[in-house]
Amino acid sequence: MPDQFFLSVVVPVWNEAAGIQNTLEALAPLRRAGHEILVVDAGSDDGTAALARPLCDRVVDADKGRAAQMNAGVAVARGNLLLFLHADTRLPSDALQRLQAFMASGNAWGRFDVRLSGQRPLFRVIAWFMNTRSRLTGICTGDQAMFVRRDVFEALGGFQPLPLMEDVEFSRRLCLVSRPVCVRSPVITDSRRWEKLGPWRTIFLMWRLRWRYWRGESPESLAQAYNSDVRNG
Repeated sequence: MPDQFFLSVVVPVWNEAAGIQNTLEALAPLRRAGHEILVVDAGSDDGTAALARPLCDRVVDADKGRAAQMNAGVAVARGNLLLFLHADTRLPSDALQRLQAFMASGNAWGRFDVRLSGQRPLFRVIAWFMNTRSRLTGICTGDQAMFVRRDVFEALGGFQPLPLMEDVEFSRRLCLVSRPVCVRSPVITDSRRWEKLGPWRTIFLMWRLRWRYWRGESPESLAQAYNSDVRNG
Protein backbone atom coordinates (compact mmCIF):
# COMPACT_ATOMS: atom_id res chain seq x y z
CA MET A 1 0.00 0.00 0.00
CA PRO A 2 1.51 3.36 -0.96
CA ASP A 3 2.57 5.47 2.00
CA GLN A 4 0.31 8.34 1.01
CA PHE A 5 -2.96 6.45 1.46
CA PHE A 6 -3.70 3.76 4.02
CA LEU A 7 -7.27 3.70 5.27
CA SER A 8 -8.38 2.46 8.69
CA VAL A 9 -12.14 1.98 9.05
CA VAL A 10 -13.21 2.02 12.71
CA VAL A 11 -16.59 0.39 13.42
CA PRO A 12 -17.88 0.81 17.00
CA VAL A 13 -20.37 -1.92 17.93
CA TRP A 14 -22.52 -3.10 20.79
CA ASN A 15 -24.90 -6.05 20.35
CA GLU A 16 -24.93 -5.86 16.55
CA ALA A 17 -25.02 -9.61 15.89
CA ALA A 18 -28.05 -9.30 13.62
CA GLY A 19 -26.23 -7.21 11.04
CA ILE A 20 -22.49 -7.17 11.68
CA GLN A 21 -21.66 -9.84 9.11
CA ASN A 22 -23.46 -7.96 6.34
CA THR A 23 -21.73 -4.74 7.39
CA LEU A 24 -18.27 -6.29 7.25
CA GLU A 25 -18.90 -8.24 4.06
CA ALA A 26 -19.77 -4.91 2.42
CA LEU A 27 -16.33 -3.64 3.48
CA ALA A 28 -14.48 -6.66 2.07
CA PRO A 29 -13.40 -4.79 -1.12
CA LEU A 30 -11.51 -2.30 1.04
CA ARG A 31 -9.64 -5.11 2.77
CA ARG A 32 -8.82 -6.72 -0.56
CA ALA A 33 -7.38 -3.37 -1.66
CA GLY A 34 -4.99 -3.48 1.32
CA HIS A 35 -6.79 -1.29 3.84
CA GLU A 36 -7.83 -2.33 7.35
CA ILE A 37 -11.16 -2.79 9.13
CA LEU A 38 -11.23 -2.51 12.93
CA VAL A 39 -14.29 -3.51 14.96
CA VAL A 40 -14.41 -2.01 18.45
CA ASP A 41 -16.74 -3.94 20.74
CA ALA A 42 -18.13 -2.51 23.98
CA GLY A 43 -18.90 -5.78 25.77
CA SER A 44 -21.57 -7.22 23.49
CA ASP A 45 -23.30 -10.28 24.95
CA ASP A 46 -24.91 -11.49 21.72
CA GLY A 47 -21.84 -12.89 19.96
CA THR A 48 -21.07 -9.79 17.89
CA ALA A 49 -17.31 -10.07 18.42
CA ALA A 50 -17.15 -13.73 17.40
CA LEU A 51 -19.13 -13.06 14.25
CA ALA A 52 -16.95 -10.07 13.36
CA ARG A 53 -13.54 -11.62 13.95
CA PRO A 54 -13.23 -13.62 10.69
CA LEU A 55 -14.37 -10.63 8.62
CA CYS A 56 -12.13 -7.85 9.93
CA ASP A 57 -8.48 -7.26 10.71
CA ARG A 58 -8.95 -6.93 14.44
CA VAL A 59 -11.62 -6.85 17.13
CA VAL A 60 -10.76 -4.36 19.87
CA ASP A 61 -12.36 -4.36 23.33
CA ALA A 62 -13.35 -0.97 24.77
CA ASP A 63 -15.57 0.71 27.31
CA LYS A 64 -19.12 1.39 26.21
CA GLY A 65 -19.72 4.68 24.42
CA ARG A 66 -18.89 5.56 20.83
CA ALA A 67 -16.29 8.17 21.80
CA ALA A 68 -14.30 5.69 23.90
CA GLN A 69 -14.71 2.99 21.27
CA MET A 70 -13.56 5.15 18.37
CA ASN A 71 -10.55 6.41 20.30
CA ALA A 72 -9.65 2.82 21.18
CA GLY A 73 -9.83 1.87 17.53
CA VAL A 74 -7.54 4.70 16.51
CA ALA A 75 -5.05 3.67 19.19
CA VAL A 76 -4.34 0.41 17.31
CA ALA A 77 -5.03 1.65 13.77
CA ARG A 78 -2.19 1.77 11.25
CA GLY A 79 -3.80 4.05 8.69
CA ASN A 80 -3.01 7.67 7.93
CA LEU A 81 -6.68 8.21 7.05
CA LEU A 82 -9.33 7.31 9.64
CA LEU A 83 -12.98 6.68 8.80
CA PHE A 84 -15.63 6.15 11.49
CA LEU A 85 -18.53 3.98 10.37
CA HIS A 86 -21.68 3.03 12.25
CA ALA A 87 -22.54 -0.66 12.12
CA ASP A 88 -25.85 0.06 10.38
CA THR A 89 -24.32 2.20 7.62
CA ARG A 90 -23.01 1.21 4.18
CA LEU A 91 -20.39 3.11 2.21
CA PRO A 92 -21.09 3.98 -1.45
CA SER A 93 -19.50 1.85 -4.15
CA ASP A 94 -17.09 4.65 -5.12
CA ALA A 95 -15.96 5.34 -1.53
CA LEU A 96 -12.38 4.27 -2.12
CA GLN A 97 -11.98 6.53 -5.15
CA ARG A 98 -13.53 9.43 -3.27
CA LEU A 99 -11.18 8.94 -0.34
CA GLN A 100 -8.16 8.67 -2.63
CA ALA A 101 -9.11 12.00 -4.19
CA PHE A 102 -9.53 13.48 -0.72
CA MET A 103 -6.04 12.39 0.32
CA ALA A 104 -4.55 13.89 -2.82
CA SER A 105 -6.32 17.19 -2.14
CA GLY A 106 -4.55 18.03 1.09
CA ASN A 107 -7.83 18.70 2.93
CA ALA A 108 -8.05 17.85 6.63
CA TRP A 109 -11.35 16.03 7.04
CA GLY A 110 -14.74 15.34 5.57
CA ARG A 111 -17.89 13.27 5.52
CA PHE A 112 -20.32 11.66 3.09
CA ASP A 113 -23.84 12.69 2.31
CA VAL A 114 -26.38 10.35 3.92
CA ARG A 115 -29.47 8.59 2.66
CA LEU A 116 -31.94 6.62 4.78
CA SER A 117 -32.68 3.06 3.71
CA GLY A 118 -36.47 3.29 4.00
CA GLN A 119 -38.59 3.91 0.91
CA ARG A 120 -40.93 6.53 2.35
CA PRO A 121 -40.64 9.87 0.48
CA LEU A 122 -40.28 11.63 3.82
CA PHE A 123 -36.96 9.87 4.34
CA ARG A 124 -35.58 11.55 1.21
CA VAL A 125 -36.68 14.92 2.59
CA ILE A 126 -35.06 14.18 5.96
CA ALA A 127 -31.79 13.22 4.29
CA TRP A 128 -31.82 16.39 2.18
CA PHE A 129 -32.19 18.54 5.27
CA MET A 130 -29.46 16.59 7.11
CA ASN A 131 -27.01 17.05 4.25
CA THR A 132 -27.92 20.69 3.62
CA ARG A 133 -27.63 21.59 7.30
CA SER A 134 -24.24 19.91 7.41
CA ARG A 135 -23.01 21.84 4.38
CA LEU A 136 -24.13 25.13 5.87
CA THR A 137 -22.79 24.56 9.38
CA GLY A 138 -19.82 22.29 8.77
CA ILE A 139 -21.13 19.98 11.49
CA CYS A 140 -21.05 16.25 10.85
CA THR A 141 -23.00 13.49 12.61
CA GLY A 142 -21.92 9.88 12.99
CA ASP A 143 -24.39 8.68 10.36
CA GLN A 144 -22.37 10.55 7.72
CA ALA A 145 -19.20 8.43 8.02
CA MET A 146 -16.75 11.10 9.14
CA PHE A 147 -13.16 10.73 7.90
CA VAL A 148 -10.09 12.63 9.06
CA ARG A 149 -6.34 12.57 8.52
CA ARG A 150 -4.63 10.82 11.39
CA ASP A 151 -2.27 13.69 12.15
CA VAL A 152 -5.24 16.06 12.44
CA PHE A 153 -7.11 13.63 14.70
CA GLU A 154 -4.11 13.30 16.99
CA ALA A 155 -3.40 17.04 17.05
CA LEU A 156 -6.96 17.65 18.28
CA GLY A 157 -6.82 14.88 20.88
CA GLY A 158 -9.50 12.71 19.30
CA PHE A 159 -13.07 12.41 20.57
CA GLN A 160 -13.96 13.83 23.94
CA PRO A 161 -15.35 11.20 26.37
CA LEU A 162 -18.98 12.28 26.01
CA PRO A 163 -22.02 9.97 26.25
CA LEU A 164 -23.75 11.87 23.41
CA MET A 165 -22.90 14.53 20.82
CA GLU A 166 -19.28 13.39 20.58
CA ASP A 167 -19.51 13.70 16.79
CA VAL A 168 -20.93 17.23 16.94
CA GLU A 169 -18.32 18.32 19.48
CA PHE A 170 -15.46 16.91 17.41
CA SER A 171 -16.86 18.54 14.25
CA ARG A 172 -16.81 21.91 15.99
CA ARG A 173 -13.10 21.53 16.74
CA LEU A 174 -12.37 20.22 13.25
CA CYS A 175 -14.06 23.30 11.79
CA LEU A 176 -11.37 25.37 13.48
CA VAL A 177 -8.91 23.60 11.18
CA SER A 178 -10.99 23.72 7.99
CA ARG A 179 -14.42 23.23 6.51
CA PRO A 180 -15.26 19.58 5.79
CA VAL A 181 -15.09 17.99 2.38
CA CYS A 182 -18.70 16.94 1.70
CA VAL A 183 -18.79 13.88 -0.56
CA ARG A 184 -22.05 13.75 -2.48
CA SER A 185 -22.01 9.98 -2.99
CA PRO A 186 -24.26 8.97 -0.09
CA VAL A 187 -23.77 6.40 2.59
CA ILE A 188 -26.92 4.39 3.26
CA THR A 189 -27.90 4.28 6.91
CA ASP A 190 -30.59 1.99 8.30
CA SER A 191 -33.88 3.80 8.87
CA ARG A 192 -34.93 1.47 11.69
CA ARG A 193 -34.49 4.14 14.39
CA TRP A 194 -36.69 6.53 12.42
CA GLU A 195 -39.28 3.82 11.79
CA LYS A 196 -39.32 2.65 15.40
CA LEU A 197 -39.96 6.06 16.95
CA GLY A 198 -41.71 7.54 13.94
CA PRO A 199 -40.03 10.03 11.58
CA TRP A 200 -41.53 13.21 13.03
CA ARG A 201 -40.92 12.19 16.62
CA THR A 202 -37.30 11.34 15.79
CA ILE A 203 -36.82 14.69 14.02
CA PHE A 204 -38.18 16.63 16.98
CA LEU A 205 -36.13 14.56 19.44
CA MET A 206 -32.83 15.13 17.64
CA TRP A 207 -33.43 18.82 17.04
CA ARG A 208 -34.50 19.32 20.64
CA LEU A 209 -31.38 17.58 21.94
CA ARG A 210 -29.14 19.53 19.57
CA TRP A 211 -30.75 22.82 20.60
CA ARG A 212 -30.21 21.99 24.28
CA TYR A 213 -26.60 21.10 23.52
CA TRP A 214 -25.97 24.40 21.75
CA ARG A 215 -27.44 26.20 24.76
CA GLY A 216 -24.80 24.56 26.94
CA GLU A 217 -26.62 21.65 28.56
CA SER A 218 -24.32 18.78 29.53
CA PRO A 219 -24.07 15.74 27.23
CA GLU A 220 -24.74 13.55 30.28
CA SER A 221 -28.20 15.04 30.83
CA LEU A 222 -28.90 14.91 27.09
CA ALA A 223 -27.97 11.22 27.03
CA GLN A 224 -30.43 10.57 29.85
CA ALA A 225 -33.15 12.41 27.93
CA TYR A 226 -32.35 10.52 24.73
CA ASN A 227 -32.34 7.10 26.40
CA SER A 228 -35.57 7.85 28.22
CA ASP A 229 -37.29 8.91 25.00
CA VAL A 230 -36.03 5.89 23.05
CA ARG A 231 -37.05 3.42 25.76
CA ASN A 232 -40.52 4.91 25.89
CA GLY A 233 -40.87 4.88 22.10
